[in-house]
Amino acid sequence: MFDVVVVGGGPAGATAATELARAGRSVLLLDRAGRIKPCGGAIPPALLREFDIPLELLVARATSARMVAPSAKSVDMPVGDGFVGMVNRDEFDEWLRQRATAAGAERRTGAFQKLERQPDGTVLVRFHCRDAGDQAVRARAVVGADGANSKVGRQCIPGAADMPFVAAYHEIVRSPPAAGFDGSRCDVYYQGQVSPDFYGWIFPHGETTSVGVGSAQKGFSQRHAVSLLRESAGLGGCETVRREGAPIPMEPLRRWDDGHNVVVAGDAAGVVAPASGEGIYYAMASARFVADAVDRFLATGNASALKGARREFMRNHGKVFWVLGIMQRFWYSSDKRRERFVSICEDRDVQQLTWDAYMNKRLQRRKPLAHVRIFFKDLGHLLGIVPP
Repeated sequence: MFDVVVVGGGPAGATAATELARAGRSVLLLDRAGRIKPCGGAIPPALLREFDIPLELLVARATSARMVAPSAKSVDMPVGDGFVGMVNRDEFDEWLRQRATAAGAERRTGAFQKLERQPDGTVLVRFHCRDAGDQAVRARAVVGADGANSKVGRQCIPGAADMPFVAAYHEIVRSPPAAGFDGSRCDVYYQGQVSPDFYGWIFPHGETTSVGVGSAQKGFSQRHAVSLLRESAGLGGCETVRREGAPIPMEPLRRWDDGHNVVVAGDAAGVVAPASGEGIYYAMASARFVADAVDRFLATGNASALKGARREFMRNHGKVFWVLGIMQRFWYSSDKRRERFVSICEDRDVQQLTWDAYMNKRLQRRKPLAHVRIFFKDLGHLLGIVPP
């Protein structure tokens, strides 16, 4: 019998397990073995600060981004005094899981099967272990942090089966010699041939580099698009370390809990930022709100406490998701608009406000005149009176 079973040991699940164990709850962290999510691996300074992540986990520090338009025109966006941290998900996620066990969570490796509600209000959690066969434990509450195709969510949370997502695919390759390759720059490709509705990326990870694309369009060949990216960046001849693919949600679920004792977090809750596809920070932020809500539920027995997780997350980050959603729907819809979008990124006001918002995870209200200038420049691009 556990207070909480957390299904999924990625950033969301490991963070929820850590927070609940630190709160004195008995926690089981259940995770599948050998799973590495395809991910560019970028984390902002806000994540390092808020979640006490040691700098030793960073495999690279990006100090600029290059935006590439359909015409091949490129715009460099220097970070300034800071940097964007890059992590390898296999090492990063495992460190988070080890921190959860150090905080007091019990950890088991197994594949979740289903939940069975018990007459006393607890939940029987069934899972399969490769070495020990079928297993089951009881829990007073369950956190589903098992990804965009969450089995927990699909069984318990209304609307989870209809979550919109893009399919992401990337190849991890050996980074080439330093000559001709900038290991401190993230390249983002806004080209229809690379992705008709999202973008492609080349993110350096020190000894390796992530080359990937995302798209919701059925029939679009992501492997071909990645091949194009690799050739354009001079990475075609580099050794391929591994290939990975997975769905990435693009909209938070309208409901995260089942009204009883089950709640979801991370990708299972849909908290990947539109337009940017950033998920690690928001997964961990959602997990912290979920852990707090579950702790209140366990203390009071009031299931309505679980609703507080989504409410607090959206209060803190909902406006960012709304703005980014509008950006993706409009600017990513055609190559003509992508060309103008990259042109907008040349503006110094846009660059500074973008990096401020990304690095600190808040929409910036400072410098109102900069916002006014950006508004009129955006309006000019929308009306076509500003050349791309």
